[in-house]
Amino acid sequence: MKVTRISALALSLAAAPVFASDLDLSLTNDSVKAQVNFFGSQNDLQLGTGYTYHEGSRHIGNVDFHAQGRTAIGNLPTTAGIGMRGIAWDDDDLDGGAVGLGGFATVNVPDVPGLSFTGSLHYAPSILSFGDSDDMTSLELRGSYRVIRNAEVFAGYRYLNTELDFARSPDVNLDEGILAGIKIFF
Repeated sequence: MKVTRISALALSLAAAPVFASDLDLSLTNDSVKAQVNFFGSQNDLQLGTGYTYHEGSRHIGNVDFHAQGRTAIGNLPTTAGIGMRGIAWDDDDLDGGAVGLGGFATVNVPDVPGLSFTGSLHYAPSILSFGDSDDMTSLELRGSYRVIRNAEVFAGYRYLNTELDFARSPDVNLDEGILAGIKIFF
């Protein structure tokens, strides 16, 4: 089963440049994530999909859909999006998911070409959660620097939390930690 999942992931990543705008690879101390976005920041819509493997055999998949556009925060050029992130997870005896509503913003710093800061937040209340999840919060913050025209490096923080749908159950951090990674633009 593991070979099939790894083979499917490798095949998907190999085919990504044909259909994708960018490929995002990131690591925390306990997880690895691959994200493919299909449209560039110039488009009015953004569609993406990702997969996270977390130590201990936890698998997390996501599908993102946002309306996006260019704006400014102060005098800083910004790309912002509002939409939804669907997340499904599987961890041994437990599994669940949610469709979170929220958005993202990427702020570019004109005085330092290549430097940008990105934040995203999505929340799903219990009505939009399923399986063993009662609600879900997804937060990611990162600082990026474009090293060359088609690649950037980044560092930041990722937090993915769900409350289990059992009485007196604690929240579970599905993925949390300091992250580092690369983003390749096609």
